[in-house]
Amino acid sequence: MTEKVDTVVIGAGVVGLAVARALARAGREVVLLEKNAAFGEETSSRNSEVIHAGLFYKPGGLRARFCHPGKQQLYAFCDAFHVAYENCEKLIVAHDDDEIAQLRAIKTLAEQNGVTDLSFLTRAEARALEPEVECKAALLSPSTGIVDSHGLMLALLGDFEEAGGALALNAPVAGGRIDGNGAAIVVAGEAAMTLQASLVVNCAGLWCDRLARAIEGVPGETIPQLQYGKGQYFSYTGAAPFHRLIYPVPGRDSLGAHYTKDLGGQVRFGPDISYVDSNTDYDVDPTRRDGFAESVRRFWPALDPEKLQPGYAGIRPKNAGPGKEGDYIIQGKETHGLGAYIGLYGMESPGLTSCLAIADHVAAMAR
Repeated sequence: MTEKVDTVVIGAGVVGLAVARALARAGREVVLLEKNAAFGEETSSRNSEVIHAGLFYKPGGLRARFCHPGKQQLYAFCDAFHVAYENCEKLIVAHDDDEIAQLRAIKTLAEQNGVTDLSFLTRAEARALEPEVECKAALLSPSTGIVDSHGLMLALLGDFEEAGGALALNAPVAGGRIDGNGAAIVVAGEAAMTLQASLVVNCAGLWCDRLARAIEGVPGETIPQLQYGKGQYFSYTGAAPFHRLIYPVPGRDSLGAHYTKDLGGQVRFGPDISYVDSNTDYDVDPTRRDGFAESVRRFWPALDPEKLQPGYAGIRPKNAGPGKEGDYIIQGKETHGLGAYIGLYGMESPGLTSCLAIADHVAAMAR
């Protein structure tokens, strides 16, 4: 069976939902395809649920460009659509002179990205805010928060459907073809069909590069090869020791095993980072507990390692490997010559924070 539709968005994670909503609100007829039985089952639901301020990203890149305005849009969206969140703030802590120098560099970088609300704190000032934290100095980020990621995605979906969009679950894309006349997308599953569309947007997250290669006409040389960055989290049984999020100075490949919590007060630490071959292995290695405990004790000496339990893992679709920062890649006709295809690759953190700004950018490209 073949059906015609104006726009197909593939992948119903938080970015795909936001993109589909933006396109539907712009007046397009949109079908959102998701291979799983529910939306947001992969990267979008396996993260820290942090609303990032936009501190750490290379100025001029897309992650830097979208995070700060995306944060502002996200807070406003949550207020308008009654999505639960907490503007709980964040401390980035330093333990020696080298790390203090890194804090100053982070503050400078953040200001280049439009984030001008950071405060440099002495040890005494940091401990006045968080008595159990150990550090020599800290940066306070007052605009960092946490959000109910499922509630956010549910609100995006509801507004998408209100604008006339349709979500199809259990609808994996088996392939297709794109040329100057539009696109033919082959959908497998119980309701197998071919969708004829004037525009296809690839928001397939961990599968975006494989999906692009399965669609005839997308030039192979324009498709990045994803790297999979696996991050593990450990939960903690006991009361939350801090009101604010606590982050170490970031390492080479990640922001470090930080303290965060969910809106119910459940404490968790993570993620670590390892580059893996599989994008479906979500097992947590219990032997990593001692390493987590050692890292966390730098800023929380009172940690009881026996209360750390394996939590969950997430996998990031990254466009760069170890030691490289990487950035989002969003390709339109100017890159691959196809007016009917927009490809989003490597939509990792801060994708949750930036989803609305990313969606506005894609909607502008579609116009």
